[in-house]
Amino acid sequence: MSSFVHRRSVLRLATGAAAVAVTGSVAAVMAPGQALAEQDPAAQLVQRAADQGIEVARATAGAAREAGIRRVLESYFDLAYMGRSTLGNYWNQTTPQQRERYLKASASVEARSYAERFGQYRGQTIAVGNINTRANGATIVDSKLTQTSGGPVSVQWEVRNEGQGPRIVDIRTEGVSMIMTRRADFVSYIRNHGGEVEALIDELEARAKR
Repeated sequence: MSSFVHRRSVLRLATGAAAVAVTGSVAAVMAPGQALAEQDPAAQLVQRAADQGIEVARATAGAAREAGIRRVLESYFDLAYMGRSTLGNYWNQTTPQQRERYLKASASVEARSYAERFGQYRGQTIAVGNINTRANGATIVDSKLTQTSGGPVSVQWEVRNEGQGPRIVDIRTEGVSMIMTRRADFVSYIRNHGGEVEALIDELEARAKR
């Protein structure tokens, strides 16, 4: 599946940095003087996601790590919202059965993808900064990912409440959206396979079983 494997370097950066921000070997800390961040539900959600991800990355490996990461994703991310957003207009072309299969397979693929990356991250820290609520109901939590080498990386977390409490729905690393990155890959794959969403679902299911 070439569109998944051969990504542009900037998209690889976005996905990799977003992965470590969620569940890599990072120590999540609050920035000095961020009393409002400590009290804000969206910031607290980001903090808990990072904290639990740290424990998963430190204490587990292989299948156990993948399962732990998936639990973090299911607990703190709105995977259904993200799945709909990732497919864009193609979501409306799917049947209820296809949607169920797609969401299940894509969650498995994401968890495995993140688990495979985490071994390379050591000693990063996340400092939560400004929190902004937008007119559309989304809350944007700004943060800085401090690396062991190189300068800090700007990471923004989009949090929404679609009826199940606050959940993370997107991560932007240096302005590059994880959702938009995935959408570009998925839509390209669908278009290259006759415009059929079923082709993408089959591929994701196959990848989830490997």
